[in-house]
Amino acid sequence: MKIYLASPFFNDREIDFLSRAEKILRQRGLEVYSPREHENREEKYTQGWAENVFKMDITAIQNADITVAMYDGNYSDSGTAWECGYTYGLNKPLIAVHIGKKANLMIFRSARANISIDELATYDFESLPTKEYVGDMI
Repeated sequence: MKIYLASPFFNDREIDFLSRAEKILRQRGLEVYSPREHENREEKYTQGWAENVFKMDITAIQNADITVAMYDGNYSDSGTAWECGYTYGLNKPLIAVHIGKKANLMIFRSARANISIDELATYDFESLPTKEYVGDMI
């Protein structure tokens, strides 16, 4: 099973959660595409870099069976929110891993399941059970 792992990775906290998710998913034998591992950092912030990252990520989402999104409440960066919306638009399952205290309705309503980072280790990616969001809404 191929997983696209959407997540911001702009600070140590985000990188820690993302690293933890990468490890959990790979230990479970899942094939994980994590965008931060595919970015050419030598060309960062050029038009060529932006075009390449965009195309690589779109292709990876299209080739994935499921998107798992590390979602940090209403803050969650616009790239991660876009990846969630694109996944939903492709009619593919989205699993939102909540690491923040509040959630925007557009994310948690589009997710098949809303889970914690700890639940990622036991979530059944074969049957994809639904799980409603419980918490503060934005």
